[in-house]
Amino acid sequence: MSLPDPVPGLVIRHAFLWSHEAARGQSEAAKTRPCAIVVAAAQGENGALRVTVAPITHSPPEDETTCVELPAEIARELGFDDDRQWLRFDELNYFDWPGFDLSPVPGESGRYDYSMLPRRFFETAKALILARIRAGKRTSIVNRN
Repeated sequence: MSLPDPVPGLVIRHAFLWSHEAARGQSEAAKTRPCAIVVAAAQGENGALRVTVAPITHSPPEDETTCVELPAEIARELGFDDDRQWLRFDELNYFDWPGFDLSPVPGESGRYDYSMLPRRFFETAKALILARIRAGKRTSIVNRN
């Protein structure tokens, strides 16, 4: 199967490197996880497609202003388990598509995406990410190239 087109709102499987891991000098993520593409744009002279992703995690947030909870019906549509899940936007990774850290979805040989987030949910999440950045709140961005 071929790689999906990297469009905002697509949920992919990626080896997300948290900022505390990068600060410890790690260059490899502890595990792969679902991540939502929040930006995909051509960069530089060669026009490489740069993708920025936000992680989806089961870990409850310490600060509820750093994330948005996925409604259970969206999680089910994506094929996730029934546990609560959050899209974090205080931690982001970016890389040139497709990068080295894209992984197949478990149980789906050759498939690298879960599906798209519903448009309304994605637009809400994107607005929260932009509001956080505009307000000057801490957002850690790790380069995965």
